[in-house]
This record gives sequence, structure tokens and C-alpha cells, in this order.
Amino acid sequence: MKRFSLLFILLFIASNPIFSQKNYQIRTVAFYNLENLFDTINDPEKNDESSPIMGIEENRDEIYQKKLNNMAKVISEMGVKEAKNTPVILGVAEVENRQVLEDLIATDSLKNKQYSIIHYNSPDKRGIDVALLYQQRYFKPTHHETFELRLWDTDGTRIYTRDQLLVSGYLDDELIHIIVNHWPSRRGGETASSYKREKAAYLTTQIIEKIKLGDPNPKIIIMGDLNDDPTNKSLKDVLKTKSKKAEVQEGDIYNPTEDMFRRGQNTLAYRDNINFFDQIMFTSPLLTTKKEYSTYKMYKVNVFNPQYLTTQTGKYKGYPFRSFAGGNFLGGYSDHYPVYMYLIKEIN
Repeated sequence: MKRFSLLFILLFIASNPIFSQKNYQIRTVAFYNLENLFDTINDPEKNDESSPIMGIEENRDEIYQKKLNNMAKVISEMGVKEAKNTPVILGVAEVENRQVLEDLIATDSLKNKQYSIIHYNSPDKRGIDVALLYQQRYFKPTHHETFELRLWDTDGTRIYTRDQLLVSGYLDDELIHIIVNHWPSRRGGETASSYKREKAAYLTTQIIEKIKLGDPNPKIIIMGDLNDDPTNKSLKDVLKTKSKKAEVQEGDIYNPTEDMFRRGQNTLAYRDNINFFDQIMFTSPLLTTKKEYSTYKMYKVNVFNPQYLTTQTGKYKGYPFRSFAGGNFLGGYSDHYPVYMYLIKEIN
């Protein structure tokens, strides 16, 4: 039995590129919905009065600092097991402004990582935006812009929601493009609101086409809280994502989170249903089916959900341990788990 176990371990090491005799460079790319990361200052140009922290009367500054430290703890641990570093690229959602991100990267857990910020104010009714954090030692942006999602309700009323953020740049010496999303919610019901997310998916396809004008076979990473599961129409019919590596052709989008969702994994829970709204997917040049890593390729995609990120007792046992509920600060983190991807390539 001991001989069999040793043989199994040796075969595993030999077949796994991370543990083989070759040397690999590993970079973590991640996305995290930070659940209402608002500051304690009333902004007259935003509807921030309705944010959870503004509804708390006592110890607001202490709660804000605790919220920042909680978010920073998660980011500081994500992907570290194999990459030995925090995410070099991190898309975020539900942030009020640039200042909350400045405060986040100044926390003790992150201040030595030299994160920089790309953020634009969006027209969202709740006053929340998407943004990108990156370690400037490893990622050098060359271009960034936002794309407005123009929506109208069935009665003709304009719906103001989050922009989509495009950032292009060099990860070490390779050009990649990142699209950060926070698609419209399911308010009003999944079916009645689905057209909004389908329009968001269509906008993403238009961004991809624009990228291709200057980079015909681009490495594009699409990430975000999509408020849809990987099996919904917005993903399968509009973005036309593929869930099996063997199905992916040049120019296709591979979505590894679809198979993860079908196996029962999730990034949030609501009314006893699980969902996989927080997703990372990418275009075919980042996929390898032959374990060929001369340039950056996806090694694996994971949900980051250590025990402390999950509620352990009570009515919501098993749900993500969130920050706010019922007008109170619960001491938790977010109502979403983050997702992350390892990119690896062989080095001499």
C-alpha cells in the first residue's frame, strides 16, 4: 500500500505543470464585489444616504475602518497559496468613489503591494461603480475607458446603471485586455429584468469588437458580478460562451465557471437558492488544451471561500458572511464570494 501511494504521488507531480521540473511564473487575476463599500461622508451629488453605512448612527468611522480591513484581509489572501502574491489585477464592484479605494489599498494588509487604481464615476442610481486595482510592478496599463449601458424601462423611463470598464495593458510583457462588469440586478424578477442583462452582454460584445480593431487575436478577460448565472441567456445566447475546452474555437469565449456552477459551486445565496453571478471568462488565446505555456494561459479558476467568509450559524448558515443587514453592521465581509484565476507561463 505504501509503495502504491508513493507511486501515485510521483505520477501526480510528473503530470502537474506547477510541480514539474520546469519553472513557471504565476499571476493571479481576480474579481470581488465589495458589498456597499461607501465612505461616511454625505455626497450631495450621489444617493449615498441610502447606503447601509449611512443608516448607522453610532461608531460609523470605526465600522468603516473595520469594513476596509475585512476587505483587505480577503484580497491579501486570495491566490497566495500558489502565486505567492496577492492578485496582480483585481476588478471590484460596489465602490462609491476613488477615495474608498485609496483607503482600501492604504490598509496594513495591502499598503506594501503598491496597488494603483483605475476608476471612473458612473451614472448608477445607487452611486456605485466598478474599478480596477493593479500592482504596477507587474501590470502596465496603456489604455482605459468606460462604456455607458443605455437602458430604458418598459414605461420609457431611463435606467441609470453601471458603466463597463475596459483596461488594456501589459502583464509583464504580454498585452491583455480586461473588461470589468456589474450588470443590472434582477429587481422586478429574473424574467422581467433579463432584457437588461442581455443588453449588457451585447455591450460587452461591442467592446470586444472594438478591441479586435487594434488587436485581431486578443487576450481578453471578462469579469464581474453579472447578476446572471453562467447558464442564462445573456451568457449563452448573447456572449455565446463555451463551457467545454474542446468546443472553443478561435475568437470564442471560454467560461470555466459554467461547469463549476453545474457541479454545485456558487458565489452567493439568496432565498435558499445558490447562484454563480461572479464570473471570470476569457477569449481563446488564454486557453491551452495541450499544456503549452510559452505565453500566459489559464491554469485554473477558483471561488475563494475560506471558512471565515461563510456564516456559521443561524438562519443564514452557509451563506456568505456579509457586512450589512437590517440596518446593522454584522462584522462580516461581503454577500458575494470573490473569484480568481491563475495565469501561468513557462520561464527559463
